Amino acid sequence: MSPNRESTTWQERLDVIVDMMRDMSRHTDPQAMVRSYGERIQQLQSIDRRLSLSRRGLSSPQYRITRSTTWDEEINPWVESHRLPMFDGGLLSDLIHGDKAVFIGDLSLAHDEPAMEYLEGHRSLLAIPMYDQGQVLNMVILLQKEPNAFETEQIPDLVWRSNLFGKATNSLVLKEELRRAYQELDREMKVVGEIQRSLLPIELPKIPTLDLAVHYQPAQRAGGDYYDFFPMPHGKWGIFIADVSGHGTPAAVLMAVTHCIAHTHPGPPLPPGKLLEYINQHLTARYIGVSSTFVTGFYGIYDSDNRLLTYACAGHNPPRLKRCQDGDLVSLDGARGFPLGIMAEATYEVAELQLGEGDQIIFYTDGITEAQSVDGQFFGTERLDDELKKCSFQAKELMNSVLRSVESFSGGRPADDDRTMIVARVI
Repeated sequence: MSPNRESTTWQERLDVIVDMMRDMSRHTDPQAMVRSYGERIQQLQSIDRRLSLSRRGLSSPQYRITRSTTWDEEINPWVESHRLPMFDGGLLSDLIHGDKAVFIGDLSLAHDEPAMEYLEGHRSLLAIPMYDQGQVLNMVILLQKEPNAFETEQIPDLVWRSNLFGKATNSLVLKEELRRAYQELDREMKVVGEIQRSLLPIELPKIPTLDLAVHYQPAQRAGGDYYDFFPMPHGKWGIFIADVSGHGTPAAVLMAVTHCIAHTHPGPPLPPGKLLEYINQHLTARYIGVSSTFVTGFYGIYDSDNRLLTYACAGHNPPRLKRCQDGDLVSLDGARGFPLGIMAEATYEVAELQLGEGDQIIFYTDGITEAQSVDGQFFGTERLDDELKKCSFQAKELMNSVLRSVESFSGGRPADDDRTMIVARVI
């Protein structure tokens, strides 16, 4: 079959193959791997000329020559397809569109053969089909100057070996395409995350009789958690925290929609229940029946003059309150309602809570309490309450204490959900 084959022992051939397999395993660039593979194969089997054909994206009888050992300059067919010569009809067209392996021991060419410059001077031709999803989209053409130069019993081995290499090359191509697609998606997600964060308060408001701290951490580049503060007349402030179901870009988009609705009410400031109804009506009018996404939310109005909190809840985790005067732990669950975006006619009850100096409240999304340990346990409200027992903390210190506890409990496991927390200490 080849001079090299006859002049080497099986051990020498095995050494070449082992060295080639080791080299192939290191490659990350398909173009470099094809080049290296061709060089190694030439050591095992001297071939006078080698061509690669492709009919991807073409209709019969068209095809392209993607590689040739006659070319002085290497062309990368995956990124420079515009530079590849294209042909219509002829022998090579019949071969690649014929979907099978072909051996020609005594080659003769028609005088009008389109690929004459690549084929003339050769008497033996072996066409090796490269299968992809059951179709021959690529083909390798091996040419020898002598007639009947290929050992027919070796042809099956050449076909399966070439196809295995083709699969390995294709895997690298797909891996590179996936890497580029991921990079592009990551850039887009980064921009979405930046836009989303621009919707959050730039800085914490100065609310009399209230010490505030905030933590916001999306599980991905962008997320569905949302918090906000609304200044109102007569020393009152609206405190809003919400959580869109799901993760990533879809949740971030609905978070932005929720922000827009909350900020575009045309009249005077609404009481907590009415604001939730307003947001709910707009969400259900546009998303119910189209998306299964919903929003949980908690909205409270804090009166800084008399330290009174009026609030309503739309399926959100009730904030946790520590009464520092007597040490009682309280859940702000006096008003409950459906999540936003589910039922258009939903109404939301309102509850009031008189706060005292030193009282501490943690408003949070479920990414805090549902943070998981390495064995899958949830952080839970009990551990959150354990941090609330430390009454001497200022808001920021209490927040950092909770975050340290969550991180320690998670044991380095990445966040599965967005984590948002507002800590308020009455002063």
